[in-house]
Amino acid sequence: MKLKVGYEELIARAMVEIETVSLEKAQDLLGDSDTIFVDIRDIRELEREGMIPNAMHAPRGMLEFWVDPESPYYKPIFGEGKRLVLYCASAWRSALATETLQKMGVPRVSHLEGGFSAWKKAQLPTVDKASKPHSA
Repeated sequence: MKLKVGYEELIARAMVEIETVSLEKAQDLLGDSDTIFVDIRDIRELEREGMIPNAMHAPRGMLEFWVDPESPYYKPIFGEGKRLVLYCASAWRSALATETLQKMGVPRVSHLEGGFSAWKKAQLPTVDKASKPHSA
């Protein structure tokens, strides 16, 4: 089956429209109280690989619902006007997600160059994903 538009073209189109934050700039933003790093990877990836310190986990499949104030799944943290830096493993999902949020009208949204893989390769700080307590 031949698609009209493949994933590579979707990513290339998104990259033209969105802001990409370099690893160096992201490192500077790490302690910025006006910036939220948003990890959109699957929970299993976070548990296996860790995450950027103080990042918020927002699964890719729920992201649009969490940022929309009209959604029953809305998370108020997304309405605070803080800068959002999305990331995934390789900056593919985050490029597409950033473009989508931008189209939705979310201000100050960008994504991390190279994703979490590049972050780890550069030996930047990571933390383990905190486990949820088991209910009794």
